This record gives sequence, structure tokens and C-alpha cells, in this order.
Amino acid sequence: MLLERIDLRGRVHQFNAVLPQLPTRDEGVEAEVRSIICQVRDGGDGALRTLTERFDGARLNELRVAPATVRGAPDRIAPGLRRALEVAHERITAYHSHALSPPPDFFDGEVRVQHLWRPVDRAGCYVPGGRARYPSTVLMCAVPARVAGVAEVVLCVPPRPDGTVDDATLAAAAIAGVEEVFAIGGAQAIAAMAFGTESVRRVDVVAGPGNRYVAEAMRQVCGWVGVPAAYAGPSEVVVVAGPRTPVELAAIDLVVQAEHGPGGRAWLISWEPKLIDEVQERVAQLVEDSPRRPELEATLSTGGYACVVDGVEEAIALANAIAPEHLELLFDDARDFLPLVRAAGAVFVGPWSPASLGDYLAGTNHVLPTAGSARYASALRVEDFRRHIHAVEADRRALRVLGDHVVEIASAEGLPAHAESIRCRLRGDD
Repeated sequence: MLLERIDLRGRVHQFNAVLPQLPTRDEGVEAEVRSIICQVRDGGDGALRTLTERFDGARLNELRVAPATVRGAPDRIAPGLRRALEVAHERITAYHSHALSPPPDFFDGEVRVQHLWRPVDRAGCYVPGGRARYPSTVLMCAVPARVAGVAEVVLCVPPRPDGTVDDATLAAAAIAGVEEVFAIGGAQAIAAMAFGTESVRRVDVVAGPGNRYVAEAMRQVCGWVGVPAAYAGPSEVVVVAGPRTPVELAAIDLVVQAEHGPGGRAWLISWEPKLIDEVQERVAQLVEDSPRRPELEATLSTGGYACVVDGVEEAIALANAIAPEHLELLFDDARDFLPLVRAAGAVFVGPWSPASLGDYLAGTNHVLPTAGSARYASALRVEDFRRHIHAVEADRRALRVLGDHVVEIASAEGLPAHAESIRCRLRGDD
């Protein structure tokens, strides 16, 4: 069986101790990424061309895709695909637009605080390539940046061996209003956006999913450039199935995320051992018949699990311990159990809400936290492309009320100028 079976009945308090552990940080990957970043930072465009030929097999004269090529891409793709991308763009824009309103001013009678939202000036989006094309990810990264008000949105995507970028990806970029597209992939693309080269001007925020090299590059450049808190690495799903969950739905939804390729994880959790047996058999059939069989086998052979638990509450407790990117609740009355969910990138409630809906057209974002980072991080959203500035305003009366407390704390910390900044404003009031 492709899914390793784990019996966790009676072990609800031991989940964290007995779960298969995510791989620890790979020193080899860290060192290779560090070397790539240094090469790009020091060598600029020349290093990008060398690395692109090494990793993607493409020799590039120009790193940037010609703007006319991007603008014309929607006309070069099938009309049905173009309309689907346009509908996705509309729905993603509508969802993320709900986040635009800042909170009301705070005023407690003494101090007024205004909340000022300011977009970053330039955002960089990374979209994977190689094994598959991801025009949907272009929309997921670029749209919230655009909704946030970012003036310049740029895209990096790995080129094909002939040095080109596929038209579906370029069409999504045109629909989303991306200004610049570069045929650059991997850790070198992250370094280029973070530090800048002759062709790629540095950005303020880098966002997007990728393999472990891309995710590691984002970790290493964080601080030089803004990076959303989520670790957006190889894809993951937890499918929680009950006694009446259709076997076909549970099986196909495990395969959906696994087909992204190696490094990901697919978990089946149920309190019905017979259902687990049936789902495992169906998964094996789907894998055998899939045109992406190598990717599926690479994922499921190292990251596929079928867990037996005591009941629905234990199933959700196990899902919380995993903190998956996608959590599917395919059992009856799933909405009633949402209050128990504490850690997941996105939750899909009931049999008619597959994760693939969220991947494309629900309007929510499919750039989600992976590798357990859903314990503290969230989906990519408008706030990742905006700065929150608070503007504090007080008057003399407020300082009379609060000033002595400021002086006391400043004096205790040994910061006399802090205290004097209050005293000098209130001299003459006594």
C-alpha cells in the first residue's frame, strides 16, 4: 500500500510524540541555497544566466520576457482557459477586497490612534514551473498585491529549456496586471528579487510557493526583504473521512495534492478501519492510471499515511497536531466541528467543497502554510503586501493625565531624555 498505516487509537495524548516527523533542516540544501544567493548578489545578471542554464537547461539572452509577449498571451490561449482565468481573477479580487477597510480609530479619552495602511512599493511573486505550469498561482500571488494597492508587481517563473515561458502563465500575468515577467526560477529568482541585479530591480516583499530550495531561499533572504510568515513549500493535505464518506472522494482528494510531486504529504484520518482499507485500494488504482504517476509515487511513498483514530474529535485533534496546508472534513455535519479546528492553512467543509475549489475559484488563496507552519502562519493575503502604521495624537490634557506614568517608567529604565520629553512639555502647568 502507498499509504503507511498508523494505528493511533487510544493515543490521543501522544500524537505529537508518535507522528512521523518532518525532515529536519537540511544542511546541504541550506549551504547550496546560501551559495546561490551569494552568486546572484555578487554576480548579478551574469550569475542568473549561468544558474538558469545549469538548473533549467535554458540559455537566455534576455532575462525579462518582452512586454508585448505578455500582453498578447491571453489571445494565444484557448478561449475556455482565458475565460476561466478571468473568472478566477474576478473572484479572487472580490474576496481579497474585503480586507481593505482599516479598523476604526482608537480613542480612550486621552490618546487618539489612527491606523494607516500603506502598500509596499514593489512586490515580487514567485511561481513554480518545471513539472507543471501554474497560471492559477500567478493570480493568487499578484491579485492580493494589486488589491493592496502595490504600484509594481513583478513575476519570476522558471523558463522552459528553450528559454520561453508558457502562454497560460503569461496570460494570467497579463490578466492580473503584472508589470514585469522574468524567466528565472529557483533560489536564484528569490535572490534576484531580494537584492536586485542589472535587470531585476529589488522588491519590498517576495511571496509565492516553491520547492524546498525556494522555501529555504525565502527563509534566508527574510530581513533583507519582506517574506510572509508562512513556509509555502511542498503541498500537503489531511482528509478526515467518516463512515458515510464516499471512498472515491476521499481517494481522489488525497491524490489531488500528491500530484504536485515529491516532498509533500497526504494524510487520511478515519475512525472506520474498513473505509481506510477501501480508500487505500482506490488510491493505488488512481496512481497506477495517472499520467503523473511518478510524482504521485514519489510523494505517497515517503509522505502518505492512513491513520486510525477513535472518533471524530480525535481525528480533528490529530489534524491540529499535523497543522496541514489543506484540511478536508468529508464527514457528516462537518460544519459543527469547525470550532475544534485550531491549525490549518485552509479548511474545506463537507463533500462538496474539495480543496481544488480553493486552489482555483473559491476566491481564497492557495498559497498556504506548509510543514507545520499553520501553527503560527496564515494564507497569503492583502496584509502581506501592506504596512500598518499607527499615528498617535495627544494633547496637553492627555499628557497631564499620563505624563507622570511615562516619567516613572522612563526613569526606571535609566532613560532620562524620555522622561524629560514629557517634563519639558508640562513645565508651567503647576
